[in-house]
Amino acid sequence: MAFAGVLKEADVKAALDGCSAADSFDYKKFFKTCGLASKSSDDVKKAFGIIDQDNSGFIEEEELTLFLQNFSAGARALTATETKAFLAAGDSDGDGKIGVDEFASLVKA
Repeated sequence: MAFAGVLKEADVKAALDGCSAADSFDYKKFFKTCGLASKSSDDVKKAFGIIDQDNSGFIEEEELTLFLQNFSAGARALTATETKAFLAAGDSDGDGKIGVDEFASLVKA
């Protein structure tokens, strides 16, 4: 698991189980359940680095679609509706992607 040492495996499993059905993903509930919401800003930045697959310094729409798979390889992809809602929630400056500070705000929301 990419988040070993940062998140507890049982918490990640519970978070993934809570959004296993299509269109059931709620980022606030997910971040709280997996434990990321209560982590330090350094841990949140580490999480951002894992999710930013292409190391562009931003999480783009394609990376958000595969967001859950960063937590478990067998997890489902987000639906187009979930991805767009997640992006809209995190993209506070309207540039079409989520930067590290925007991601931190989402996690702590």
